[in-house]
Amino acid sequence: MTLSLRLGVNIDHVATVRNARGGAHPDPVAAALAAIEAGADGITAHIREDRRHIRDEDMWRLRAEISVPLNMEMAATPEMVAMACALRPHAACLVPERRAELTTEGGLDAAGQAESLRPAVDQLLAAGIRVSLFIDPSPRQLEAAANLRAPVVELHTGRYAEGVAGELERLAEAARLAHRLGVECHAGHGLTYANVGQVAALSEIAELNIGHFLVGQAIFDGLPATVRKMKSLMIQARAG
Repeated sequence: MTLSLRLGVNIDHVATVRNARGGAHPDPVAAALAAIEAGADGITAHIREDRRHIRDEDMWRLRAEISVPLNMEMAATPEMVAMACALRPHAACLVPERRAELTTEGGLDAAGQAESLRPAVDQLLAAGIRVSLFIDPSPRQLEAAANLRAPVVELHTGRYAEGVAGELERLAEAARLAHRLGVECHAGHGLTYANVGQVAALSEIAELNIGHFLVGQAIFDGLPATVRKMKSLMIQARAG
């Protein structure tokens, strides 16, 4: 059972704003440093095939400049696996990726794609990288992740965030199963001030990864204040 709860801050959309003008501002690495100063326990960055937000040089600068774990979100492609093995982030979270999607639309099919995922998982583990699989809260997917020897799963909370009935119960059951399987459980996608509490209260979850809401709310309140408030809400929910 997990007693503490970490906040990973995803900085992708700071890079989205930067890339809209093609210059260097706002700098996602500066955003990462501000988030860490405000209490972020880790930084997540999703480098996509089309480099629509995070770029290669962002990843190398993050690796060099931040003082907390770097979580590299990535598709399980030979290009990305090779980059991760060269970069050596603390963790690599394997996610499904489609060129046309605006954001990650669902969990990775670890059960249906186990044989194609296995080489990527094995190569990343051999490089000393902590592998996480971003999956839907399904027993079948959790068991597949454990069979692939992934030490971490990240539960997709998108349907919960959309208010789909029964999703909190599915997340709770999945978190309990992850604990029984000996897999560390994280969660994320669509979490906000309004809905984070019930997920943060699930004691088997060790980390929440949140990005889009924090970057959007930072327009009004500033990133440090936004990170501090989210962390406070998480701590209160876990304590309760």
